[in-house]
Amino acid sequence: MVNFVGASCGAVDLITVRGKSLIEKADVIIYAGSLVNPELLDYAKKDCEIYNSAYMTLEEVIAVMERAESQHKMTVRLHTGDPSIYGAVREQMDALDKLHIDYAVCPGVSAMFGASASLKAEYTLPDVSQTVIITRRGGKTPVPERESIVSLAGHQATMVIFLSTSMLDELSKELIQGGYREDTPCAIVYKATWREEKICRCSVKNLFQTAKDNNITKTALICVGDFLGDKYSLSKLYDRNFETEFRTVSN
Repeated sequence: MVNFVGASCGAVDLITVRGKSLIEKADVIIYAGSLVNPELLDYAKKDCEIYNSAYMTLEEVIAVMERAESQHKMTVRLHTGDPSIYGAVREQMDALDKLHIDYAVCPGVSAMFGASASLKAEYTLPDVSQTVIITRRGGKTPVPERESIVSLAGHQATMVIFLSTSMLDELSKELIQGGYREDTPCAIVYKATWREEKICRCSVKNLFQTAKDNNITKTALICVGDFLGDKYSLSKLYDRNFETEFRTVSN
């Protein structure tokens, strides 16, 4: 059995109870060494085989899983955040399907939620934005033209941008070209929830310079939108004049 486990966003104690249990039971662990907090490996058994996938190809990863399966061992494939977001898990699952190897997925806390917690922010504020766009700028892995930053920026919704910290000069220009004001608030969240976490608040116009001044070149999320501002409407959910199936309006 192979278990894809979301390591969550950084802090060791943010992994799920199920995820921790699977790590403790694993005979083999393949972890994303460039992104996963290595302290999570302290939960592993002493005789657990541990592989760092940062140095491995897809074929090598699958070979380790296949060998473990032939030896009736349980494998944990430990991914950063939640495996479903930029986790490159589909290709691994398809390969396991072809080999008739069973697998399951244990979700984790995405870095985008670690970032919002560190920012003490709510992505979906009434009369500000009720939509969160999760995206990245095209790089080595291209992005479909219909999903370009310029195109998505036209919605002026809350945007959480992964894997783009090394391209902030271009990103800033594209966000403005797409429709965000130059003074739209932003946050650069470096290693959300890790001990070395750093939060830099700025405007869309100043993204590049802010990252440069703080020597941030990778492993950061870019959060964009007026959800980081001060103006919003109160929720109707707790409005004393708003009736729900649980609460009636008192005259």
